[in-house]
Amino acid sequence: MSAPMEVVLSADSAGQLWNCAVFDPHTGTNLLSYRGGNSSARSLTVLSGEYILGAQLGKNFINVWEIQRKDQLQQKIVCPGIVTCLTASPNGLYVLAGIAEAIYLWEWAWNQDWKHMNSDGSMQVTGLEENDLIYFSLCFSSDVVQLDSSRTPEPRHVLSRHTLPITDIHCGLMGPQARVATASIDQTVKLWEISSGEMLLSVLFDVSIMSVTLDPCEYFVFCGGSDGSIFQVSLCSTTLSRDKTFQSDSEGNQVFKGHRNLVMCLSVSMDGTLLLSGSHDETVRMWDIQSKQCIRCINHKGQVTNAVIIPAPANMFLPDSRPAVPLPRFSRHLNPSEQGEGTGTGGACLRLGNNCQDPEETYLEKADRLHSLMCAVTDKSVFGDGENTKVRVSELEEEVRTLKKINKDLYEFSTQLLTKPN
Repeated sequence: MSAPMEVVLSADSAGQLWNCAVFDPHTGTNLLSYRGGNSSARSLTVLSGEYILGAQLGKNFINVWEIQRKDQLQQKIVCPGIVTCLTASPNGLYVLAGIAEAIYLWEWAWNQDWKHMNSDGSMQVTGLEENDLIYFSLCFSSDVVQLDSSRTPEPRHVLSRHTLPITDIHCGLMGPQARVATASIDQTVKLWEISSGEMLLSVLFDVSIMSVTLDPCEYFVFCGGSDGSIFQVSLCSTTLSRDKTFQSDSEGNQVFKGHRNLVMCLSVSMDGTLLLSGSHDETVRMWDIQSKQCIRCINHKGQVTNAVIIPAPANMFLPDSRPAVPLPRFSRHLNPSEQGEGTGTGGACLRLGNNCQDPEETYLEKADRLHSLMCAVTDKSVFGDGENTKVRVSELEEEVRTLKKINKDLYEFSTQLLTKPN
């Protein structure tokens, strides 16, 4: 049997059989399991497709497994305090952990010390128990990351529309133009735009919402309720307003029924047809989104703390393979000369490292530059008086004609090649 394209990675609070396990999403077959300890909620992540990291429940260390070695005992990364959330950037360069009231960021590829990342790793989004949502811009190249404990990083946005603690965050695709969904005990789910910090949508439910996710095309928001219900909110409704109360209808707003307790984890497959949910009723369920039917139920030995659908890493099912980059020692302090076990101050800042080069322009910087350029085009001061503007317009029109001719020539050449007899 060929290896699956996607797998389910899950963990429960009991840890009797394993810390975390990998399942086939279509058959429910247990493919791999990783032993040792048990992972706390929202603290299980895959680093660079080569390691699985999981924060130990109630302890101040992170368990680490090589992804292809199911029979190994875990390694441990000791942290300055109990890790409450953990994630890795999609590009595999950074690991972030929430510890007490601080956020720790490690540049894994270069082993320098330093809660949810967006799709290109340029933005970190953090939810607080004080109901706030904070965006930090991570605009640096691979060799410029280092923290300065003498300064506090300035967040790009601080959003305070929730009235009770935030329970879950999901970042969509599209990098700096992505949308972020947040869930809260205040019985609302809110949708935000990263670039502007604007709230796009707020949906009120009759129960507290414990988890949230978007499908890859962002047609729907899926919300896990404290009563076991899963709510599907359509983002393509013709009657969509910024503030609304959830009601089932024929336009895509529906409810999945099956769980008997809090729904703590939600994830959607890459093709948008399957929804994965994990609950405190000790089950992980796979749903067909179109029919709203549960097609698979995987029983666990404790409350499900983590469940996610991920692309199967290339070497997951190759027992003889080894990670391309060895796991380095994670520093526990911002300055290697620091002593003691405390987390230090509650804030830190980013500064250039010792061997920094000119940093590559990030997506956010590109977006800001292009926006400024588009705004400036309409300003007369860019071209001077009206006569200069006409000259510039003529030059641009000539350039367009030249490009059209080149495009036509390329098309004709390609057609000749494709239609040429053998």
